[in-house]
Amino acid sequence: MRIARFSIDGNVAFGAVEGDQPDELVLDIIKGIPFADFELSGTKVPLSKVRLLPPVLPSKVVAFGRNYAEHARELGNEVPDAPFAFFKPSTSVIGPGDAIQYPPFSEELHHEAELAVVIGRMCREVPRDRVQDVIFGFTCANDVTARDVQRREKQWARAKGFDSSCPLGPWVETGLDLATAADLTVQLTVNGEQRQLGRTSEMTHSIEDLIVNVSEAMTLLPGDVILTGTPAGVGPLHVGDEVAVTIEGIGTLTNKVVKRG
Repeated sequence: MRIARFSIDGNVAFGAVEGDQPDELVLDIIKGIPFADFELSGTKVPLSKVRLLPPVLPSKVVAFGRNYAEHARELGNEVPDAPFAFFKPSTSVIGPGDAIQYPPFSEELHHEAELAVVIGRMCREVPRDRVQDVIFGFTCANDVTARDVQRREKQWARAKGFDSSCPLGPWVETGLDLATAADLTVQLTVNGEQRQLGRTSEMTHSIEDLIVNVSEAMTLLPGDVILTGTPAGVGPLHVGDEVAVTIEGIGTLTNKVVKRG
């Protein structure tokens, strides 16, 4: 099932996305929230009539860096022996169609297409064989990075945590199991030109590795997001660019870059 969060007539709701053709998609509005038992209302609205929002509002986004060997090497970095985590704040999250605001303190903005894992239940110290149980689903992400700031500052908080640096969407796909999610095509285009193309099977550390690692340290809450790393091919974004992340079996997340202010 594809679960979207959307706004219509000033109201915010969740809905199940139905249909196959882009111009025929409809939302069956969900009664309640999708992290608990819910029912479909049977009230349906065309996707074209709503504004899609970030599919979740995470209390935290835990991202993992250098989890694809070729990406680590393209930036001259070693491949870490253990998962290498950092945070993106909740204020960095935007949805499909929202603008990526080019931060005024950077002159080198980069795209990073990523598979995002959405947590479905409160959990801590998750055993490897229970990882599937705590996953709500998967979505597309773009770990937008101020690369020049990342290079010159020892901490990555500003480089990867500025407002609008974490586009998510277009919805959460709940029908993928871990085995399927472990081998999906991840691609990114800028103005229609392919920049990144890889597979999640190229990850150094698996989805299970990442969730076990982070849940050893902190409690994960429903709606929290885990970013799993980016394949090689990262590169610059400029004001006016349209950037699209497409992940097999999930969908396409599209955003445009604008000048802040």
